[in-house]
Amino acid sequence: MRRIFGLLLVSLMGVNGLNDFPKSFVTAKIKASVTLPCGAKINGDDVTWTFKGKDLDEDYQDEVQKAGANLLVKEVGRPLLGEYTCWSGGESASIYLLLEAEEEGELDSFLTCRAKSYNCAFSCTWVDNKYKAVRLGLDPHCREGGNSCSWVNSTVEQQDGRLHFELRHSLSPYSEESTRLELTAEALEKDSLLRRTKTFYLRDIIQPDSPEIVQCQEVDHSLSVTVRPPSSWSTPHSFFGLEHEVEYEHKDDGKKGRSSLSLVPKKISRLRVRSRDELVQSAWSQWTEWTNVNC
Repeated sequence: MRRIFGLLLVSLMGVNGLNDFPKSFVTAKIKASVTLPCGAKINGDDVTWTFKGKDLDEDYQDEVQKAGANLLVKEVGRPLLGEYTCWSGGESASIYLLLEAEEEGELDSFLTCRAKSYNCAFSCTWVDNKYKAVRLGLDPHCREGGNSCSWVNSTVEQQDGRLHFELRHSLSPYSEESTRLELTAEALEKDSLLRRTKTFYLRDIIQPDSPEIVQCQEVDHSLSVTVRPPSSWSTPHSFFGLEHEVEYEHKDDGKKGRSSLSLVPKKISRLRVRSRDELVQSAWSQWTEWTNVNC
């Protein structure tokens, strides 16, 4: 029974592919050649390679060739994707051969990012749910992949299957932004790896949270609306200024209007507000909930 279960498990892994990133892997395009390095400590003994538990010398001699301690895969095809293990003097190390995903589209097709303020963190959401594992790296080293990158894994899986990431950067919020952030994403689907990189300024993804309507009061023939920045917005507010837009509904006919000033018509039934960075004219925040006007 154990043997049957083990064979079934191996079979399912072969069909469904990897569910997480292996510690060591190499990617290659279809029909290309690629060299797999042996990560085991070489003790002067001959290095032996296996593929999915099978001896390569016996079963794959036409497809692969030893190159010292390493292994040359002559022409990458789907039957050759998976886990390879090298052995030397009782030491072993595994490495996976994955296919470079040929799916078209820039990183923006798969990922959306937003910063609530100019503080040291921002969030991203992976919108394509066909990938089993996704990780992000905010470092030039991540462009080539590998363990030199400090990868960030998803923190929350939304009900719709989207993955959420929280990333931190070291840019100063008090100086003029001259350095672009470089973000790399890696995503696994079966035995294929998608890798995309994009660069952007933090200001490009700024979108404040919704502000707070503090009060409205009569001023001559108008209403003056007092708006408070969201608690998540950068401080001091005198340095990180926000502009607000007020949308209101007339009492008489229900028609709506908007104003970029704090003064709005007096005879309105309700209003709501949104904000954006006044300097770079960032994306607008979400509207606040409609607030009934009683003044």
